[in-house]
Amino acid sequence: MPYSELHRPQVHFSPLENWTNDPNGLVYYKGEYHLFFQHNPFSVKWGNMTWGHAVSEDLLHWTQLDHALEPDDLGTIFSGSAIVDWDNTGNFKTGEEDPLVAFYTSAGITPLPFTQSLAYSNDRGRTWKKYDDNPVIGHIRSKNRDPKVVWHEPSHRWVLALYLDGNDYSLYASENLIDWTHLQDLNLPGVSECPDFFELAIDGELENKKWVYWGANGGYLIGSFNGRHFEPESDLLHAEFGRNGYAAQTWSDIPESDGRRLQISWMRDGKYPAMPFNQQMSFPVEIRLKTTADGVRLKRNPIHEVENLYEKTESFQNIEVKANRPFIPDTRHDCFDIRVEFEPDSNDRFGIIVQGHPIEYCPVEQEVSCFGRIAPLRPVDHRIALRLIIDRTSLELFAEDGTVVFCCCYLPEACDHPLEFYTKDSKTLISSLVIHELRSIWK
Repeated sequence: MPYSELHRPQVHFSPLENWTNDPNGLVYYKGEYHLFFQHNPFSVKWGNMTWGHAVSEDLLHWTQLDHALEPDDLGTIFSGSAIVDWDNTGNFKTGEEDPLVAFYTSAGITPLPFTQSLAYSNDRGRTWKKYDDNPVIGHIRSKNRDPKVVWHEPSHRWVLALYLDGNDYSLYASENLIDWTHLQDLNLPGVSECPDFFELAIDGELENKKWVYWGANGGYLIGSFNGRHFEPESDLLHAEFGRNGYAAQTWSDIPESDGRRLQISWMRDGKYPAMPFNQQMSFPVEIRLKTTADGVRLKRNPIHEVENLYEKTESFQNIEVKANRPFIPDTRHDCFDIRVEFEPDSNDRFGIIVQGHPIEYCPVEQEVSCFGRIAPLRPVDHRIALRLIIDRTSLELFAEDGTVVFCCCYLPEACDHPLEFYTKDSKTLISSLVIHELRSIWK
């Protein structure tokens, strides 16, 4: 049966078949979340880049539609973004619906250069027409790509973030979505590709907002933007510590009545042997700017809609785990939302084995390790709190209220139990453990 294959993610989006990578064109319009994605229509390997398309009413259950954008004389269709042109600034509207406008990179094949193009839809994203005079931004340098467009209300114009080359990015502005003026270049050390640019309130205070300039590996800058210039006010910060989270993008045009900033990533380099598809998306998260002991930081946590997938819940308190005596819950399920708080005793390492793979906390170093990656993690009131979204072939770990996030892909190891909680030395107290089994989004 489709979507029930052995290694098919059951709570994460994956296409029916063939290769996928970056999420593209995330936009909300009239009750539908649109997810476009890099897609090869012909193979489970990368190539022939086209925009695949899926829609959802709840960010959980997705319906894949026909491809939205296919290669043309300017090149294949690389990553980009989409917006709703509510005021018809581009003059693309032809009917009753507000136009959706998509921006993408025309990835020219030698000797054609990489340029930036647009397409628009007047039927809620079901069909798309490319702009007759593409590209709207010519070649700048190297393989410049991945345009992300946002509306800047104070200056009443559109702003476009673009990746240039190396660690270099840029900003452009336009009043009509067609004619773009260069604003500035900026550098994100150690970061490349897939910019995002958005404004968030600090601690939910609407009178105190900052802008975030984000790159593909989760490196970001916090600063101020006056419509002409982005001024970083932080060093480069990191929101993603896992080996597989990449190319995250946020949805545009989420209604004010909702007010969230929603994000999804490509979980790259996963392995899916003998499957009709290749690669998957992360679980959607809500991101906030919060004041911490280290300053203002982004926090990313699973959307509350995950609760609609809860099938069976078990809760435990005050479980003492000793060396060579792990706690093994009685479950054979393979998809979970888990919240665990534990109190390390002395210098004892504590860990969770998921489908044979350990995630471990070291009290001495105050670090958590997950699939070969390490992040700093300090106890709060002598406790460590972790949250895990677990699927058949992936795990997302959230710590410090979403300041530390790992996106990880894996294949299950041969093991008797999907979950095991252990300590390596003396003992550790699990003060609280809640295990929600998750039903499939495909049923």
